[in-house]
Order: sequence, then C-alpha cells, then structure tokens
Amino acid sequence: MVQAFHEVLFPVPLALTGRGGPQRQTEIAVQASGFERRLSRWRHARRRYEIGSGLKTRSDLMQLVQFFEARRGRLYGFRFHDPLDGQSGVPITPFDQTIGVGDGVTASFALSKTYGAGVAAYQRPILKPCAGTVRVAVNGVECGAGKDFACDSTTGLVTFYAGHLPPAQSVITAGYQFDVPVRFESDVFAVNFDAWGTSEVPVVTLLELIS
Repeated sequence: MVQAFHEVLFPVPLALTGRGGPQRQTEIAVQASGFERRLSRWRHARRRYEIGSGLKTRSDLMQLVQFFEARRGRLYGFRFHDPLDGQSGVPITPFDQTIGVGDGVTASFALSKTYGAGVAAYQRPILKPCAGTVRVAVNGVECGAGKDFACDSTTGLVTFYAGHLPPAQSVITAGYQFDVPVRFESDVFAVNFDAWGTSEVPVVTLLELIS
C-alpha cells in the first residue's frame, strides 16, 4: 500500500503541457551466439511524467510552489490525472473491465485495467479511482452505487453490501475514471527568472508510486 500519501489532485491547469507514460525495467543478457535472455525486473510498469515547461505566469508558478511545499518535496505522494490513460474505456460503461468472478461469499473486489488479450494480457491495479465515477455490473446487469456496493476511492476496492454479494460463477465488471499515485522526483524546485520579471520552470518530474 502507498505510504505517506495526500489524497489531493495535482492542479490540472498546471499539467496541460508535458509528456510522459509507462516505463519498464528489462534486463537483457546477450550471449556470444547472439541469443538473448530477457528478464523483467518490475512486475508493474512505472509511469513518469515531465510537466511545467509551459508555465510562465507568476500565479501559475506560485501555485506550483505552494503545491510542492505542501507535499514537502518528495515526502508525500499525491494524485495525478493522466490525460492519455485515465479511464477504463471510451466512453465509460459498467462493462469495461472484468474485475472478478463471484463465489457467493466474497464481498470485495479490486479494480484493475487489462491491456492486451490472451497470454499477453497485462493486468494493472487501479488504486485511485475518481470518486463518483465507478460503475459496476454483475453478469451484465448494472448495480446501484451506494445501494448494492461502495467503492473506496483511496484503494480501488469495490465492496458489495450484505444481501447483494455476487453469486457463484457471476462475472463482475466495472468502468471508472482514475488517477495515478505519484510523487515529485526531486526535493529541489528550481525556477529560472530574470530582471524583467519573467520566469519559468524548466521541468518538473513526477514518478508513479508502486505498491
């Protein structure tokens, strides 16, 4: 579980320009014959975002400084909304992602998002769904949020209420928007400024927190 975390969203207007996405760590050993042995060091991809290159106004910079200071630099994690990969499907439906199979006893199921299919499929845990966006269905019938189930927006855990547990062999699906848990990469916040009162942030890097 992510430690030392603030459930606050990085200001969206400050992230309108930037770049980023998933990265993995693969170790490759090449033998004399040219044959390769490849080993993935990470179970899950880790996303990295570089933002801030478009910030120019003093108010934007001060907002970023305040956010950085409130997180104590790298100490506290926070939420970041990935503009490219921030929801289960387009449009969002309660049938987007399979999150489990009922057994008539289990009440809680963790949100996840699957990339690819078959033996190549990768299942990504979704820990920070956006509150009020989670839709759930059991065997193709949508359930009522707050009536049949609740979703913890801080953990991504969907819990069905007593009397509404998914029956055995039922397929549980979900759709949602979600944020990425991140932290600042550096404890140093450097702003370029000059005598004419103009200033800019070169780059601010955010790293995904892996549980």
